[in-house]
Amino acid sequence: MSSPHVASAGFRAVPPQDGGRAGRGWWDANAAEYLDEHGEFLGAADFCWCPEGLREADAHLLGDVRGRDVLEVGAGAGQCSRWLIANGARAVATDVSAGMLTAGRQLDAAVGVVVPAVQADARALPFADASFDVVFTSFGALPFVPDADRVHAEAARVLRPGGRWVFSVTHPIRWAFPDDPGERGLTATRSYFDRRPYVESDDDDVVLYAEYHRTLGDHVADVVGAGLVLDRVVEPEWPAANQQTWGGWGPVRGARLPGTAIFATHRP
Repeated sequence: MSSPHVASAGFRAVPPQDGGRAGRGWWDANAAEYLDEHGEFLGAADFCWCPEGLREADAHLLGDVRGRDVLEVGAGAGQCSRWLIANGARAVATDVSAGMLTAGRQLDAAVGVVVPAVQADARALPFADASFDVVFTSFGALPFVPDADRVHAEAARVLRPGGRWVFSVTHPIRWAFPDDPGERGLTATRSYFDRRPYVESDDDDVVLYAEYHRTLGDHVADVVGAGLVLDRVVEPEWPAANQQTWGGWGPVRGARLPGTAIFATHRP
């Protein structure tokens, strides 16, 4: 499936319902292209937190997962969940995109590790209260909804007391800079406090894609508002050995600006 024609792109306000529902169609249309471009870097059964290449095998942000019930939100093709299952976790993956879940089934067959997967909106998870020991998302769901507080509330709801909610997002400071991996991306051109989403629309002004900016303070407020405790914020440095360019991420900007923020929290 090819993407619809993009007639306009830029930062502008759109009705929340339009931006919130655009993600499903965009990821359905672009799942194959995304995995063709980034699949080798992500691995079929590996847990990568970010374009910097930080792996859970090294970061241990989820703690000891063996024997734990783990939920991945915005799982894409389930690469992280596949790694977790191989490491002894009882993992379940959710994603709003049928295209991504279909790609996940193909990887299941190729790798020989089957990930239980559910198509679901991260803002309305179809699980009972206190069902999981760990909930996480690696660049999933949160950037693509106007009401991220609902995602945090759902993560808190399905967690057991003491359980962890860990999520990675584009580092908020990056929104002040052009999405360019080269020298141009090192000069701030927008206000950090401009929270208008980046929006792509077709000729009929139908929203095809929307990505939302939240400041560092916004993320913290959402976590606290959901009744969670913030334990730490991780800002991975760009490794000198990583010469890959991924959208606005790359070694030029990565040497000077943080590209990812990972928030580790728990339910008290």
